[in-house]
Order: sequence, then structure tokens, then C-alpha cells
Amino acid sequence: MERLDRVLELGERWLRRRLGASPEPGFFAPHHAFRWEASAEGGWLVPVAEPRHFDLADLVGVDDARERLVRNTEQFVRGLPSNHVLLHGERGTGKSSAVRGLLSRFAGDGLRVVEVHKEDLMHLPRILAALRDAPFRFLLFCDDLSFDAGERGHRELKAALEGSFEGPTENLRVIATSNRRHLLPEYESDASAAHLDAKGDLHLGEVVEEKLALSDRFGLVIGFYGFDQNTYLAIVDAWAKRLGLTAPREELHAAALTWSVRRASRSGRTARQFVDDFAGRRLLES
Repeated sequence: MERLDRVLELGERWLRRRLGASPEPGFFAPHHAFRWEASAEGGWLVPVAEPRHFDLADLVGVDDARERLVRNTEQFVRGLPSNHVLLHGERGTGKSSAVRGLLSRFAGDGLRVVEVHKEDLMHLPRILAALRDAPFRFLLFCDDLSFDAGERGHRELKAALEGSFEGPTENLRVIATSNRRHLLPEYESDASAAHLDAKGDLHLGEVVEEKLALSDRFGLVIGFYGFDQNTYLAIVDAWAKRLGLTAPREELHAAALTWSVRRASRSGRTARQFVDDFAGRRLLES
């Protein structure tokens, strides 16, 4: 009978996925993060058993960006007016870590994160339907978002953000990270259609307007910019302190600068990778 109950349970799950039914009551309560797993039938939500958490206090050098993001998220979880968010900027500056930090800080207030890969954005209507009636607040997270010419998904995202009759409900906001400010590729030829009318007003042309239309639907656009040397070294110090490194500060900084030159980067990710390498070598030597 136990095996039969298990077979029936699995069969019920398969039917719910096949028919696109919403998750059962209580599905979202024991887990904080989920991902959309696409399939030939459409897809379903899968809990992330052990999501990677992050402490927002560890984000160094992006204080203004962090404060704006936290404030918008707090408005959202409290049921106050809030915006969809686009985090853009250089690689390794903390965009994805900031989203993980939001989950760590607000999961206890009912926040849940659903990660959707760019290639699965055509399933957005189905995903929104699955989350619509759940008693939680959801961040629909798309990491490293950008579109090349001919790629699918950006029209579905644009309609979901704003512009269709059935958009996200009040329990959902979209948050995306990207190295591109405008998400779609920009070419020199795009500017050829720009012109001044008889009144002297500038018109960008249909191609440029189409490319700006997607990013404009994010109400909050936050830039994460590259760090100067002092900020980079401050991040190194912060991670070294967290790992309990006792190396002389001058030695640590000299090695960190050499590492950054070899990597051609002074990002927060580079600082963390350096400290991990430095600490690991020290431990191996001892």
C-alpha cells in the first residue's frame, strides 16, 4: 500500500505538471528559492534545497546601490508600491550577490526567489500563473540577462513587465542582472535613423526606440560600477577579516594588486578569489 500511495503521488505530480496546474498549497512554505525547470510539456517549479545565501553587509563599495535595492525590496514585502529592478554594470561587482542577499534578509518576511533562465522566458505566462495565488512575495530572478539579435524571450518579458492585459500581480516583481544597460545589442547603424524634426526635436528612430523599450519597463535601474584601487583593497581587507587572515597588511595588499593586474580586474569577485587563493596557500604551507 505504501508503494501504491507513492505511485499515486508521483502520478498526481506528473498530471499537475502536464496540465500546468498551480503548485499545491504549502508548496512554497518550506523552501526559500525555486527554479523553473523547462520541459517539452512546458515546465514546473523545483525547490532549491540549499540556496547560496549572502550577507548584504559584505557588499563593499556599492553602498548607494545596495540601499536603493533594499529599500525597494522592503516596500515590496510590506505590500507598498515598488518597482521591477534592473541591476546593470561591470562583471564581478556584486549584482547577483545582492539578489542572494535580499533573500537572506527578507525570507523571514515571506520573500521567495524564483530563478528563470533567459532561454525559458517564453514560459513566463505559465510561471506567472503558478505564482499568482500563492501567499508569498516573489522575486522573479533572471541572471546575466541580455539578448542578441534574433533571440526569443525579450518580447515575453516586455509584455510581462508592462504592456499586456495580464501582467505580474502585486505579489511578484522581476529583478534582472545584466552587463548591458539596454539589454539588447546596439550598433552604429542604429543611429542612422535618428533625426531632428521641423521643431528641432530629436527622434531616435524605431530601432533604437524598440531597444530602449525593454529596459525602460524596469522602474528601478541601478548601476554597479567598477572599483578604484582603494575600494578594491577595502574589499580584500573585508574578506581577509572574515577568513581570519593574519598576514601583514602591506604584504596582503601587494599580493592583491599583483593578482588584480594578472586578472586585469579590480572587481569584488576578483578580491574574493584572491583572498581564497591567498588563504588556501597559507594553510597549505602550514
